[in-house]
Amino acid sequence: MANAKKTLAEQLHSRKLHKPPKLIYCALGYLWKLLYFKKLGVQVEIKNDPRKQKGPYIVVSNHASRLDYIYTGAVLLPDTLNFVAGYNEFFRSHLAFIFRLLQIIPKKNFTPDIYTIKEIARIIRKGGRVILFPEGMSSIGGGNQPCAIGSGKLLKHFGVPVYVSKISGGYLTSTKYCLDERPGEVHVTIDKLFSPEQLAGMSADEIQRALDVAIQNDDYEWNTTAKVNYDGHGRIAHQMHTLLYRCPRCGKEFTMRGEGDTIRCLSCGNGARINPDYSFTPFDETCVLPQTPKQWFDEERKHVYRALLDPAFALTERVRLGVLPKFEPLKNLATSLIAGEGEIRLDHSGFTFSGTKDGEAFSFHLEPKLLPTYGMCTDVSRVYTFVNGEFFEFYPETECIAKWLLTTEELHRMHGGDWKNFPWADTYA
Repeated sequence: MANAKKTLAEQLHSRKLHKPPKLIYCALGYLWKLLYFKKLGVQVEIKNDPRKQKGPYIVVSNHASRLDYIYTGAVLLPDTLNFVAGYNEFFRSHLAFIFRLLQIIPKKNFTPDIYTIKEIARIIRKGGRVILFPEGMSSIGGGNQPCAIGSGKLLKHFGVPVYVSKISGGYLTSTKYCLDERPGEVHVTIDKLFSPEQLAGMSADEIQRALDVAIQNDDYEWNTTAKVNYDGHGRIAHQMHTLLYRCPRCGKEFTMRGEGDTIRCLSCGNGARINPDYSFTPFDETCVLPQTPKQWFDEERKHVYRALLDPAFALTERVRLGVLPKFEPLKNLATSLIAGEGEIRLDHSGFTFSGTKDGEAFSFHLEPKLLPTYGMCTDVSRVYTFVNGEFFEFYPETECIAKWLLTTEELHRMHGGDWKNFPWADTYA
């Protein structure tokens, strides 16, 4: 009897990874550098050069945007690095081949993944170098999130030199609410973060806190001083309301509309013109606006937290349910296959899906402790999570994802989840 054909997942997890092929890696790296550095205004400062390091090392970086492989890997050429990337990205046809060719390490975001740890260990033992983005996903609102649970423990376990890449301007070049490239400037700083001796002398929690501090970044705040203009192609505010959904003046939700270079409340008229440096010019003196888009997003988090003080709080939404393919990669930039539909509900008991999958009744429930946040494959139109290791993506009928993201994170923290906010955050003021 012939052996059954392996699924994509089985193929992926049966691989034993190696260091990237140097010739191909460098050829692609220098090509990307040629194409993007001048175009996007990439400026690099290397304070301590990891390329002088003999033996293995790890690079950690804030995750500004989907272009971070350019701002990190191309900067450190001719050294080759094994990137850690989202597991589900290996199922997309335009990425699958190049990810496998360059020996990129898959990781199921926001859930334990033993395969990832084993393959990082394999690379390190062979003298390789690994780069990872400990936030787990690219920036949602323009600043970084706390590092994923266990990041400090991972660095302590491997005990090799750790360098840090700090990216500023990367989000403003490629925001989460609009997938346009907006040339301006991107500043990258490389420095040493931990020596093996420092890692040995610190607890995992101390390393985790130091890591959060090292990659702390707010692109909008950075640009209040840098004053870099970004080419928004006449639509710098396009879809901005998918993040900035609550009007700061009238308090209504989902009435904001970002079009062209303006964002406006369709209910009360509050709003502003978005300037090339992402600053606000209010329509008139009656408009009420935070200082920056990131501060606006943070205010929405505070409002969500206060709403959660009500034990009867609940969100519901109709969605389509997406899954990963078994045998053939996704085409046309798709992120999942639609396999069902139903309703998602979020309340103090956790997250629930009730509906159908593959033509049959299907449901699951996750307690708040088990769901720190969601992943986002592209923009703010949909989110995903893993349930018992299986990927599920949710396509809502309305532009509600930002509120669901903030609510899920604050529910996780409110109910004793391990993924805490930064100690300096004022969400609960």
